[in-house]
Amino acid sequence: MRVLLGSGGIGTEERRSKFRDLISDHFRDSENVVFIPLATHDHEKRTVRLKESLGPIGTKFHGLNLDRGFDQILAADGVYVGGGNSFLLNRDLHKYGFIDALRDVVKRGAPYLGVSAGSNVACPTMMTTNDMPIVMPQSYEALGIVPFQINPHYYPGKITFFSEGDSNDHFGESRQQRISEYHQHESIPVLGLWEGSYVEWDGNRGRLIGRASAFFYDSEPLEFKDGAIFDGNLVLE
Repeated sequence: MRVLLGSGGIGTEERRSKFRDLISDHFRDSENVVFIPLATHDHEKRTVRLKESLGPIGTKFHGLNLDRGFDQILAADGVYVGGGNSFLLNRDLHKYGFIDALRDVVKRGAPYLGVSAGSNVACPTMMTTNDMPIVMPQSYEALGIVPFQINPHYYPGKITFFSEGDSNDHFGESRQQRISEYHQHESIPVLGLWEGSYVEWDGNRGRLIGRASAFFYDSEPLEFKDGAIFDGNLVLE
């Protein structure tokens, strides 16, 4: 398997350049990559923006056509599932019957790229999303092409906010607290993927590009540094 999962957070030119380089290498042997923009409302606009942002390699990417999406996915030699709202994305993946087709092409070796919501639905479930439930999916089950959960856009500690020029503490729950709530009910480990970071997964081992925090239901969290190698239980090698 060739899976690349990103958290997002590519707001600087340096990060955008890194993202383009990773995409170019990930899809180096692909010529027909289907782009799945179901996490957003305006599919056509999102597809146009993607192709423009990728420059010359954007010609490899073709937006999903819902009328022939099943056949389009099975014929693709690469898949890119974009970001947005995970509830919307997972609802429509189930609604249009794309879950099994996506699993099949990825297990056959087609490179899969997921960013933000696209990373979240690569997991066994979408239950570690940060998104509002703006729609009701028929199931929380997702693609399961990686055996662990991902919490995209992870950050440590609590946040501050600015009001009238002053920095103020926000006393709501941290991401770590939210993940611990998940682990009160589920045992699958969770990788908190920091902004601008990525995971490469080959079906047996993962490699971190950037930074992440690993959370477990029965042990203390671990910090993963750039280049960390780990198995499907987030055990470092």
